[in-house]
Amino acid sequence: MRLLLVWILNAIALLAVAYLFPGVQIQDWQAAAIAALVLGLVNAMIKPILVVLTFPVTILTLGLFLLVINALLFWAVAVLVPGFNVGGFGAAFVGALLYTVITWLLSMLIPDRRKVRLDR
Repeated sequence: MRLLLVWILNAIALLAVAYLFPGVQIQDWQAAAIAALVLGLVNAMIKPILVVLTFPVTILTLGLFLLVINALLFWAVAVLVPGFNVGGFGAAFVGALLYTVITWLLSMLIPDRRKVRLDR
């Protein structure tokens, strides 16, 4: 149930990014749902490999290169998912930042399972 709720909130976050920033376009809610699913899979499977491979560059840039990785993955998902378009690397950078912030804010709506168990 929690996974489904997170997926829906991530799709809502993508729709919010498209509404707030003209460099990111989403055709409809179905494209947002598919893009949110693919973004989640890419962040879970591919991002850790890229982080390990680019660790020296990340250290030299004091972690700022992770923002570039996020933007590239956001852009790659836009290339893969029909109905989800990003205007270029700059738009992907801003879109990824907005998506991260909005997702973080929306995740505050989901109760933490550990805290709920401690309260019982």
